[in-house]
Amino acid sequence: MTRHNRWSAALVALATCGAAACGSGDDGPGASGPATTEPPATSAAQAPTTTAAATTASTPVPQSMPEWESLWEAERAAMVEKIEANGWGRSPDGKTLVGPAGFSIDLGQCPQGWDDTEGLTDTEIRIGYVLPQSGILAESAAGGQAGDALYRYYADQGAFSDVNGKTRQVDVIMRDDAYDPARTIPLVDELIDSEKVFLIETVGSAPTLKTYDKLSERCIPQPLPASGHPGMGDPVNHPWTTSSSISYSTEAVLWGAFIEQRLDEFGGKVKVASLKINNDFGAAYDSGFEAFLASSDHKDDIEYVSETSEATAPTIKELMTSIAAEDPDMFIAMTVGTQCGQAITEAAENGMKDATEYKFLSSACKASGPVTEDKVGEASDGWWSVGGGLKDIESPASDDDPFIVAARQFVTDAGYDYHSPSMNLGLYYNWTIAQAMMIAGQLDGGLSRSNLILVLRSMDMTNPMLLPGLDFNMNGNEDAFLLEGSDIAVWDAETQAWVLDSITDISGRTPLCAWDQATSRCE
Repeated sequence: MTRHNRWSAALVALATCGAAACGSGDDGPGASGPATTEPPATSAAQAPTTTAAATTASTPVPQSMPEWESLWEAERAAMVEKIEANGWGRSPDGKTLVGPAGFSIDLGQCPQGWDDTEGLTDTEIRIGYVLPQSGILAESAAGGQAGDALYRYYADQGAFSDVNGKTRQVDVIMRDDAYDPARTIPLVDELIDSEKVFLIETVGSAPTLKTYDKLSERCIPQPLPASGHPGMGDPVNHPWTTSSSISYSTEAVLWGAFIEQRLDEFGGKVKVASLKINNDFGAAYDSGFEAFLASSDHKDDIEYVSETSEATAPTIKELMTSIAAEDPDMFIAMTVGTQCGQAITEAAENGMKDATEYKFLSSACKASGPVTEDKVGEASDGWWSVGGGLKDIESPASDDDPFIVAARQFVTDAGYDYHSPSMNLGLYYNWTIAQAMMIAGQLDGGLSRSNLILVLRSMDMTNPMLLPGLDFNMNGNEDAFLLEGSDIAVWDAETQAWVLDSITDISGRTPLCAWDQATSRCE
């Protein structure tokens, strides 16, 4: 068995067992709701924790921003203590960075003239942000705006102060690549060579994979790029690039476990169809799902067909018509951007909305928000998503959430409109980077590129943008994925809200992935 198949089989076993623990195998979109279950205690070798929507988290959730800030202050202090107690950091000769669970970087391999504090002045931290501000993912610009607003909010409190007595503001320098990797590369070059930024953020799997070799060779942090691509979990070959969202391959396994539970509804045989975008993003989803099927005990009971869309295609009507002709029982939109909304409207027009029992949007689709009434009317009613576990800054259900309330205010104060699903991702990513910079500033030598990446590889905090029940941590070369859990939810057009079905977490159990772009597989 290859490493890739072993990896797939492990996730299949975890996801299938976890889904069974949910106790909602007979619940469909028309059910009254999942039964309340109390999941059994599990060890690291057992099934993932999967809870029904009504299960109450055991850890009290802070009820005010002062309570949140007090919690984070304690968590930051604990991380500093752990790093110092273990002697992690730069070696005395400055040539090696050592972290948890075998993580290390040979700093002697960094290019001549490399500066661990480039992009920092006595008063400023320069962050480069390459993201779509036009094209099919133009809405992603809100992610950069969320970061800018959040950094201003913390800088106004003097949060970016370090042991060297420097108190800094953050300058976010945004560039538009229109989700075109060919444009990402020169923009990254400009930011690191001309703007001399401290770190680089990118958006999308293809743009990130086109730049992470260069950034690792140049020893420049690429923290939390907006991608769930499994290749982000590669601390050995790409130590300067960390993961951010739930891995697309893990998401694909959860799709597979979902349909396995429901085989009886279809007489033991089921047809699954997908629309996959023709880039590394779509390849990660497709290969993850195919790997699930290859390892599944029900592989002979699940037929899988797929159509491929080009990222630049103005319409997917013909492809969706072909998929409808297959009469699938389940449809998965392995795509992103404008094609998410197009899939919903085309399914409503070609009959799939009623004929196909389960229709799934990718977590990236959910993040870009194509489901609301102003965009697709009621066509999205009954669509499902493995949603990535994020809270919704726009939802009335978040009106009593102290962090969401505060975020709405500081985003508005910065001159931005928080009514964008990409605000959720932007807050999730940039809150993490902000906390990591605060912690790195308290380590020996103060804020630096090496201290920042060390903190991220040791991260263990409570992210306020995650739903209760999801862990948020990383552990060197053993666990390279910050988030390994998700909600599974269905869209209700009447209330204009996602209705939570269950939450699954497999923290610490997603194997590393050295992504082979030639084969579109983890090696």
